Amino acid sequence: MSDPLRLGTRGSQLALAQSQGVADALTAATGRDVSLVEITTYGDVSSEPLAGIGGTGVFVNALREAMLDGRVDFAVHSLKDLPTGPAEGLTLAAVPERADPRDALCARDGLTLTGLPPGSKIGTGSPRRAAQLRALGLELDVVPIRGNVDTRLSKVADGHLDGVVLAYAGLARVGRQDAVTEVLDPLQMLPAPGQGALAVECRAGDTELANMLAVVDDPTTRAAVSAERMLLAVLDSGCSAPVGAYAVVAEGEYAPDEELLTSADERIDQVVTAAASATSSHATVQLELYVRGAVISDDGAVNIRKSVTGPVEKAEELGRELAN
Repeated sequence: MSDPLRLGTRGSQLALAQSQGVADALTAATGRDVSLVEITTYGDVSSEPLAGIGGTGVFVNALREAMLDGRVDFAVHSLKDLPTGPAEGLTLAAVPERADPRDALCARDGLTLTGLPPGSKIGTGSPRRAAQLRALGLELDVVPIRGNVDTRLSKVADGHLDGVVLAYAGLARVGRQDAVTEVLDPLQMLPAPGQGALAVECRAGDTELANMLAVVDDPTTRAAVSAERMLLAVLDSGCSAPVGAYAVVAEGEYAPDEELLTSADERIDQVVTAAASATSSHATVQLELYVRGAVISDDGAVNIRKSVTGPVEKAEELGRELAN
């Protein structure tokens, strides 16, 4: 009987939930047992703002070191925490199906963004979220916070903050959807590149394990996040930069006449809605990738949003085109 595979994970409630989900899916697909090995990263022990400690890589470097020195066989990361450059000696073996990538507001008294009075204190640890909140012009007081999901939510419950903005996927994975007072439309708050998705890494030379991990890979999710991450890479930005990106795959045959619509964002919304509601068909259709991107100044005064569309197999090219 084979020994259990050792899955390296951060020790937070969210990281453990994410990793256990991957472990369960892998065991169900292959019959191989998986044991979780907790690894402490620098991002877990530092209380400094992410931008102040480098942001990119602070939650993944220790896990990567554990793989390379043989303490664990593979690791699961939040994809938005993963640096966009290649990691020597490691390979991205799988990107499982993405959860809801949107951001969510958790506010006092069940309030929405537009229901919060001017001057309300909203907490976030993300410069991207902070910049987009300021760009909305709602006169909110956006303040930096750190900590796990429960720590951030407690700041609302005890009255220190009027609300916090978190990733909806993270809240769902730890069973805290009850705290959400509004799921934010990407037109208001474009997600971080890779938000809602997970990355499964292993050593590059372990072909047998990489092939095994590939059973939990979702090609549609991989294409979408590849475009988003290429945008981030070309802009030479990390996970702490005020850059948003969101790509979706839809059936090209449902694309509306572009001349009938006034913006690319409207084309994306209508195509995604049509593709989701269309009846199933055995006919071969062309899959298209619809990619939005945003770069926002810290104060929200400059808010550049653009989008591109193209064949799904050209995901990275589309990300590069949008960045340029």
